[in-house]
Amino acid sequence: MSEDKTLTKIPHFDGHYDHWSELMENLLRDKGLWSLVEEGVTEPAAGVELTTVQKKSLDDLKTKDHQVKHYLFQAIDRVVFEQILDRKTSKIIWESLKKKFGGNERVKRSLLQTLRRDFEVLVMKNEETIDDYFKRMMIVSNKMRSNGEEMSDSKIVEKILRTLTE
Repeated sequence: MSEDKTLTKIPHFDGHYDHWSELMENLLRDKGLWSLVEEGVTEPAAGVELTTVQKKSLDDLKTKDHQVKHYLFQAIDRVVFEQILDRKTSKIIWESLKKKFGGNERVKRSLLQTLRRDFEVLVMKNEETIDDYFKRMMIVSNKMRSNGEEMSDSKIVEKILRTLTE
């Protein structure tokens, strides 16, 4: 487990929750902090007296939770940050991101329908190079594949050949 914080590259959340969450989970597991996202930090009930050891343990957990929150806040932009209403613990933040961006099956089907349409209407622009067109085609087809679409390479090649400009 690396303690050098200067070398930690925090994955930026770009709207693709599944990919980002796996990268972020790996980072937090590497840092030994993933349990805070899974289990969270539980405050003792009101009126419960803690021993010195319990207080120290709770303070350590809170410090680590702040570290996880720091990583999460570094990964998201201001717009996403403002959509998270409750930012008390890293577990609450993670669950909020998961609920908002993880998407259920209906959302994924809707996204896939949009991507299918994008794929079908894709044509090479007159001023576009073949490389640029190929890149655009691969971006759409890879998004389709990552959302569960069976997309053969031959289908992509046929589409490219069919839609090239003179």
